[in-house]
Amino acid sequence: MSNQYLWVERYRPSTIDECILPESMKKTFHEFINSGELPNFLFCGGAGVGKTTVAKALCNEIGAEYLFINGSEESGIDVLRSKIKSFASSVSLTDAKKVVILDEADYLNANSTQPALRGFIEEFSKNCRFILTCNFKNRIIEPLHSRCGVYEFNTSKKQMAQLCSQFMKRLQTILEKEKVEYNNDVLGGLIMKYAPDWRRILNEAQRGSIGGTINSSVLVTDNSQYSDLYKHVKEKDFKKMRQWVVNNMDVEPASVFRGIYDSMEEYVDPASIPQLVLILADYQHKNAFVADHELNLVACLTECMANVNFL
Repeated sequence: MSNQYLWVERYRPSTIDECILPESMKKTFHEFINSGELPNFLFCGGAGVGKTTVAKALCNEIGAEYLFINGSEESGIDVLRSKIKSFASSVSLTDAKKVVILDEADYLNANSTQPALRGFIEEFSKNCRFILTCNFKNRIIEPLHSRCGVYEFNTSKKQMAQLCSQFMKRLQTILEKEKVEYNNDVLGGLIMKYAPDWRRILNEAQRGSIGGTINSSVLVTDNSQYSDLYKHVKEKDFKKMRQWVVNNMDVEPASVFRGIYDSMEEYVDPASIPQLVLILADYQHKNAFVADHELNLVACLTECMANVNFL
C-alpha cells in the first residue's frame, strides 16, 4: 500500500475506469486512449470533482510523461517558459509522449501569463500536449478555449445519483482497507452534504475516522473558529482581526469565505446579511487573481467592519 498519509493521494484513481465520472465522459476519454493520441484539453468544474485526477489518469493510460505545474503557485511567465521548454525539448528515453498538466490555470494572469501560454502551446505543439484545469472557465481567455477541447465536469440530477452510488462503494472499500468502522447512513449523509466534491468527502471521512470509527459527528459543521473573528470585526479591532487572518492562512482562502458565509446568521444582523453576501462574493472572485491572499482577506474583513452590523 502507498505510504501517502492523505487518503485523497493514497487512493487517487490511476485509470479512467476508476474515476467517478458519467459514463458518457468515460467513453469519450477511452476513445482518446484507444487512439493513443491526446489533444490539448481544458477541464472546467468545481473543486474536488476529479479534473486533475482525470488528467493524470489519461497520461498514465497512454504511457505519457507529464510535467505537473500548479498555476496558483507558479504563475510567472519566465518560470513557466523555462520549465515547459526544458521539459518539451528534452528527449524521452522511452519515446513516450509528453504532456504538461497546468492545474488551476484560472489563477494565471489573464493579461500577461495566459496570452504567453497560448504561445507555448503553439511553440511546442509538435511534441507536447497541454491539459489545463480550472474552476471557472470564464477566467480563461478565449484564445486558450479555442486551442483546447473544453470539457465541463458537471452532472445532471440523474447522473449525480449514479455518481454518489459509485462513490459510496469507493468510500466503503477505502474504510474497510483502513479498518475503520462505519454506518451507511452516516456515509450517505456525508456524500449528500458535499457531493460532487469527492475530495472534500474523502478528507472529511479521514478526519472523522481518527478514532477508528466514523459516526454522525462527521456531519456537524464546526463554525466555532469564526466566533473570535466575528468578535474582532464587530469591535472593529483591526489588530486582532489581522492576527486571526495570519493564524488561519494555512486554510484555503475560499474555505474561509465559505466558513464566514455558513456561520453568518448566528452573528450578523439579518438586515446586514445581504450586504455581507455581496462583500464575500466580491472578494472571493478577486481571490482568484490577487498575488497576496492575506491582504485580500484582510481587505474583505475591513470592508465588513465598515458596512456590516453585527448582533
